[in-house]
Amino acid sequence: MLRTLATTALALTLSTGIASAAAHGNPTVGGAEMSAEMNIIENAVNSPIHTTLVAAVQAAGLVETLQGEGPFTVFAPTDDAFAKLPEGTVETLVMPENKDTLTTILTCHVVGAEAMSDAIAGMIADDSGAHMVETLGGCMLTAEMDGENITLTDEQGNVATVTIADVKQSNGVIHVIDTVMLPAAM
Repeated sequence: MLRTLATTALALTLSTGIASAAAHGNPTVGGAEMSAEMNIIENAVNSPIHTTLVAAVQAAGLVETLQGEGPFTVFAPTDDAFAKLPEGTVETLVMPENKDTLTTILTCHVVGAEAMSDAIAGMIADDSGAHMVETLGGCMLTAEMDGENITLTDEQGNVATVTIADVKQSNGVIHVIDTVMLPAAM
């Protein structure tokens, strides 16, 4: 009995971080706490795994938009996701002459509504396993389930997995993804 109590106490201690984060709101992203009282840009700037995304948003002139009222759902690719693009792609996209292309790519990660993961999973189920998501950039993403994970497939066939879901923001929600979504014409 004493051993069972000790084991239970240890399990509770180990899960305290998870329970505490759940009780207080948001998951951490890249080890950084995300605040539901801050907007998408304020939280993204604090994320150590979204430095490329933040630089791209600045280069595209989308900071003010993503600080706006929203609501927005942002599928936020990590630095590692951008690193999967062909060498030199990011450097080329952030050049001023490529601002329109960069803006299209970035807005292909944004939906003009707040969609938490349980709602997305419900839409996927309601649509027989594949739900079409129209982005503010005009891209169509296909949301599906892969086991317990939500995946997104872009118009070029690239598949991203939501690695951290439901990071609440004052103006929407961020879902961290592991691949950059691209429009059909690139």
